[in-house]
Amino acid sequence: MRPIFVTFRKWSKDPFTDLERDIVLQHCLRDHGSKMVVHAAVIMPEHVHMLITALQDQRGATYSLPELLQPLKSASAHLLNKFSGRSGPVWQDESFDLVLRNEESLKQKIEYIRQNPVRRGLVDRPEDYKWLWIGSDPVAQLAQTG
Repeated sequence: MRPIFVTFRKWSKDPFTDLERDIVLQHCLRDHGSKMVVHAAVIMPEHVHMLITALQDQRGATYSLPELLQPLKSASAHLLNKFSGRSGPVWQDESFDLVLRNEESLKQKIEYIRQNPVRRGLVDRPEDYKWLWIGSDPVAQLAQTG
């Protein structure tokens, strides 16, 4: 099981509100430890980056990326629409994903996720961004899932 860097985008161009980003982050972390290990996640105004490793189900089969993302996107869209009084799609159907090959790639992607809000000018330091989540020790998490 290799870590996967995933990006998915909002359907519309209007940015998430702060409360909407709270909702999305909660949904991104919902299956952490049960279906996947979330090494890192950041909820940007109009997209999400996650670094995850799929876990195995009770039969020993590894969860597929669609099995991980579809429930996350569906449940978060339902709650976001309910909260906002809107209806219709929240997320684009497609996502970008990249399987990482080594520990160095993992560290680079974690740093990319950490710096994303800084590069966008949303904060001066990654730790000041409320919607950034980094696992306690992503490299150790990877070793436990491998």
